[in-house]
Amino acid sequence: MTEKKRSDIISNSASPMMNLFRTGLLHGAGISAERIKTRPLIAIANSHTELTTGHSHLDKLAKKVRDGVIAAGGECAEFNVPAPCDGVAMAHDGMRFVLAQRDLIADILESHIRSQPYDAVVFIAGCDKINPGMMMAMARLDLPALYLSAGPGMMDIRNTTNPKSSIDHGDYHADPFSLAKTATCATCGACEIMGTANTFQCIAEALGICLPGTSNIPGWHADKLEAARRTGERIVSMVGEKLNARQMFTPASFKNAVAIAMAIGGSTNTALHMPAIANSAEVPFSMDHFEDAANVPTLLAVSPNGPYGIQDVWCAGGMPAVLKQMERFLDTSCMTVTGKPLKDTIDKARVINDTIIPPVEKAFRPIGGITVLRGNLAPDTAIIKQAGVSEDMLQCQGEAICFNSEDDAMRAIAVGKIKANNVVVLRYLGPRGAPGMPEMLGATMALKMAGLKKAALITDGRFSGATSGPCVGHVCPEASMGGPIALIEDGDIIEIDIPNRKLTLHVDDATLAKRRESWVPYEGAVPHGYMRIYRKHVLPASQGAVLG
Repeated sequence: MTEKKRSDIISNSASPMMNLFRTGLLHGAGISAERIKTRPLIAIANSHTELTTGHSHLDKLAKKVRDGVIAAGGECAEFNVPAPCDGVAMAHDGMRFVLAQRDLIADILESHIRSQPYDAVVFIAGCDKINPGMMMAMARLDLPALYLSAGPGMMDIRNTTNPKSSIDHGDYHADPFSLAKTATCATCGACEIMGTANTFQCIAEALGICLPGTSNIPGWHADKLEAARRTGERIVSMVGEKLNARQMFTPASFKNAVAIAMAIGGSTNTALHMPAIANSAEVPFSMDHFEDAANVPTLLAVSPNGPYGIQDVWCAGGMPAVLKQMERFLDTSCMTVTGKPLKDTIDKARVINDTIIPPVEKAFRPIGGITVLRGNLAPDTAIIKQAGVSEDMLQCQGEAICFNSEDDAMRAIAVGKIKANNVVVLRYLGPRGAPGMPEMLGATMALKMAGLKKAALITDGRFSGATSGPCVGHVCPEASMGGPIALIEDGDIIEIDIPNRKLTLHVDDATLAKRRESWVPYEGAVPHGYMRIYRKHVLPASQGAVLG
């Protein structure tokens, strides 16, 4: 018998006995195989998690997706994957296990959906590792698929007297009460800044994998529920149209995604997750994509780069308006889940507030948000979020002070060991070294709170999207792989030159060669289990820290 859709195998295979067995199993779950004969079976892959602010409301969105699927003539079944919160994991050992979960989430989704005969998938996600993890699975599966973002939340500073019209913590250092409110989530949804969560929710629109305008709708707003229902309706149509994910995941769409990441002042984690998603889509990708987009300006002044929040971007026209302003940098022929090219989304977009979403000529900064650095300290690459660096620190140098753990660095900052113009070096924190490439928000925030705006930080680990200032991450090769970062000694002079994209250790080759002769790699302890496998197989950060 000819199968017209994946779910036909349930009751229409060559084995009458297995057809009977499968339909009987589904009956126990209250699912009618008879209905599935004439309707597509849609998977709702949900990352609803009670502990995580960005995902605490996704059960409600899933119900609306379900309503939409059924109304459009489909059947559906929901399942869940874990959703770690980077913020809750930061500055303790749990942070080592977060990035590794990205790949586990992708593996769980891929393997589960390949094992069960779904015809299409709606992926519902909202935070740092879950968004790219689900996009990786979407790219691998190449089924009709739609991404539905959890949306941003609201920071509590909006609920206080706020004469500065800013949600950025950098504007409230003299006011402890307001400063705390900039770090307090008042609602469900992703933290309202342009961290990794919102970066990838925005990028989804550039990739064309979600319904236009849905990513920036706040998670707490009624419009989000309507967007969820429309998502459920649309996925049923996509099955009939045979509109699969890889029609959106193309070389041109990845270039669009990088251009938009630059324009929105996206998280440095973009340089970690974009290669991973491209790898899953079998699309060639390298750090050259970011270097090629160096002429793209930072259009938006969203915290931590500027005063605004994602809610402001939504009110100003959302991502379709951003795409409209950035049209000259985009390939608008790329296909989207609407069944129409990106050009159609842009033509329908409206810029409501051009102060928040300005024309390119009035961009927040003329330079892109993310910069790739190279040099004798990073022979492969390193990454910095230049959109968050003040003009007077775009070129800086200082004496190195080295640490093999974030805890040691934070203690040194607390007792005043770090001075202005020092360069804090945090190493053995890469994908293999930590293992797990933890975020260094604890150290970067400690520098800020100590008023050390002139101190820089360099690491083979990574940063939160909330990080700003002269903080260089993703140094490759990492220390555990014998990269030059492992050979730095206290007092060495390190130079960061963002305009010229250089990261230089001012130590001659002969001295470094002599140090290498006596180098013994530091290896942090790791518990028995998955992370030992991860350490053995993980690839460098410049390749997305995927498992090879």
